[in-house]
Amino acid sequence: MSLKRLLSLAAALALTLGLTACRAGRPNHAAKPSGGRSDSVILLGSTSMEAIMGALAEQFGQEHQGVTISVEGGGSGAGVEAAANGTAHIGLASRELREEERSKGITGTTLALDGIAIIVNADNPVSNLTMEQIAAIYTGQISNWSQVGGAQLAIAAVGREAGSGTREGFESITGTGNACVLSQAPTSNGAVIQSVRSNPHAIGYVSLSTAEGQKGIKILAVEGVLPSEDTIQAGAYPIQRPFLLITRQGMDLTPQAQAFLDWATSAAAASLIRSQGAVPLAR
Repeated sequence: MSLKRLLSLAAALALTLGLTACRAGRPNHAAKPSGGRSDSVILLGSTSMEAIMGALAEQFGQEHQGVTISVEGGGSGAGVEAAANGTAHIGLASRELREEERSKGITGTTLALDGIAIIVNADNPVSNLTMEQIAAIYTGQISNWSQVGGAQLAIAAVGREAGSGTREGFESITGTGNACVLSQAPTSNGAVIQSVRSNPHAIGYVSLSTAEGQKGIKILAVEGVLPSEDTIQAGAYPIQRPFLLITRQGMDLTPQAQAFLDWATSAAAASLIRSQGAVPLAR
């Protein structure tokens, strides 16, 4: 081989090694779940947020061709863990973060506020309960509808499974944590609605965004106030909680995930969030 050819090969090798060293010297601090495509964004967590996040994901995908937004359930606890360990770009939680969860290096951005609706069977004559009555029903101190102005029927209190953000929010606000006596504990808002729809004895609690427009159930007023955008925004409806988008502190999101987060929490997405029954913070 000629000297000229050898020198050419040596120069090419040196250039390749130099480029490799440069790439190695610039670590990527963007959060990207292992195995995830660079043009996909994974949202995981609260089932109460699935409808809203699904609508937002669809709209964002239409406006950003080539970007895929995946919305997965699992509950608020799963959303916290997914954000903390990096298996999702953004975790979803329908409650405030606990101090021990914040210590994992995560933070929550409030997307919207949601009322937790108290629902009964559509044939139940009761239309209003106080906070005290709700707490007494769920802890077994009130066990018959006749005790709160209803028919002579035993009450079947339907809640949610352990780890549910809706359950944690409800129990925290009503002061019934670790004291509820439940006849059923379904794993989704839809299953709670179905249980109440099919049982004239039942009472349940679900995200307002999933209860509105449902047949076979009735949303109760609490302390004389029905849940609505106005009453939730004003703080008049007493059983409400935040919808959080959870991210890791000190870890940049991928450009696609950051673009989604910025858009979803802006006024541009407010009307879509509102159409799904939640109260957007951006206006």
